[in-house]
Amino acid sequence: MAMATWARDAVVYHLFPMGLCGAPPRNDFSSAPVPRLEALRPWIRHARELGANTILLGPVLESSAHGYDTANFGEVDRRLGTTELVQSLVGEAHGLGMKVLYDAVFGHVGRDFWAFRDVREHGASSKWAGWFKGLRFDAKSPLGDPFGYECWKGAWELPRLELKNPAVREHLFGNVDHWVRTFGFDGLRLDTADWLDLDFLEALRAHCDSLREDLWLMGEVVHGDYRKQAHPRALHSVTNYECSKGLWSSLNDRNYFEIAYALNRQFGTGGLYRDLPLYAFADNHDVDRAATSLKRREDLPLLYALLFTMPGVPSIYYGSEFGLQGRRTATDDRVLRPRLTVEEAAAGGDAGLSRTIQRLIALRQASPALRRGDYTQQQVAKEQLVFLRSSPEQTVLVGLNCGDQAATLDLALRTGGSRLRDLAGEGPEIAVAGGRARITIEPHGVRLLELR
Repeated sequence: MAMATWARDAVVYHLFPMGLCGAPPRNDFSSAPVPRLEALRPWIRHARELGANTILLGPVLESSAHGYDTANFGEVDRRLGTTELVQSLVGEAHGLGMKVLYDAVFGHVGRDFWAFRDVREHGASSKWAGWFKGLRFDAKSPLGDPFGYECWKGAWELPRLELKNPAVREHLFGNVDHWVRTFGFDGLRLDTADWLDLDFLEALRAHCDSLREDLWLMGEVVHGDYRKQAHPRALHSVTNYECSKGLWSSLNDRNYFEIAYALNRQFGTGGLYRDLPLYAFADNHDVDRAATSLKRREDLPLLYALLFTMPGVPSIYYGSEFGLQGRRTATDDRVLRPRLTVEEAAAGGDAGLSRTIQRLIALRQASPALRRGDYTQQQVAKEQLVFLRSSPEQTVLVGLNCGDQAATLDLALRTGGSRLRDLAGEGPEIAVAGGRARITIEPHGVRLLELR
């Protein structure tokens, strides 16, 4: 599938400015801009030191509250700063050799969006009435409006845009031009992409291709066949929610069969997404932190070892590399998006986990097989998983053991080679004779072995 070359080798670091920078929970739409985005600079440098080469920047445009309730697609939120500040931050990331994705919200807006405010003021006579999905003036909304409208998942503060309206598309695409040319964004993460009209996604792709051929489009998709949104005429990639749960639940249950089934279904021989680099994650701004989801904290290195060796584009959510905890409630996800400095995260967290992740990223970035190789399941048991990643240049065997005892495995390798060498250059080589090899994986251990 056609895709920006840089994105295939991306390691993403996800920042959520509204929370991380300590923005007030509500926008008064009158205060002078406050440069809270300055707090991102140390995080950008930290992400680069960790080994990430791409920043995913959460919403920074003018909104009512959390950033996904946009009030103006063309202005930076006054609680965070100015256009010039965003330009400076993107420039700093670019100067460090990093790309920047922007978290774009196209399917809905906030009730303070200028066109919706006009509808609230002028009703059916508003020239913007056709901009909103399901708008009708023979009903009332639960918020007391003398009209009804469609909203996102029952959240009435998020009116849905009518994306089939040419004027709406023109407005949105014009702002994409602005973001790319003014801010220098290298791609977009499309919020709630599974709620967006498929023909809208195709039109957006065509428009973005006309702007820059290396502009990457990645969409948030939770359920269903990912090929519905990700194909050569629409998105380049989508979020791999199917595997995100398996990363931690297979460890909690001591049952690698769960994640092995998903990986084989997606990327094995004949896999549904074998040629689709999905966006892989252990946690994000919407789901519980990985360290909270896991029953045993000692499993965190194993979780990240799989994240950085499985197919896809791996990502880290700010602070999780230090084992940060966080569990959302049914009505509140602010605990997942805390105000935090790098120093606070390092002082109160697990520096050893951060170093492990740094080593994993370095090994991945040095390995063409781990970045772009095919996936072949080699062996699976409840507490062990072994698979091969193979590219034209290299074949790497990945072995994981979540058990409390060392595991010695006799492998019938499904490829050529006479020896296995530790990818990090540590330990003796392992002989391969007659296509067979015997490896030992320490308790809660990982082996990354290059087939030579």
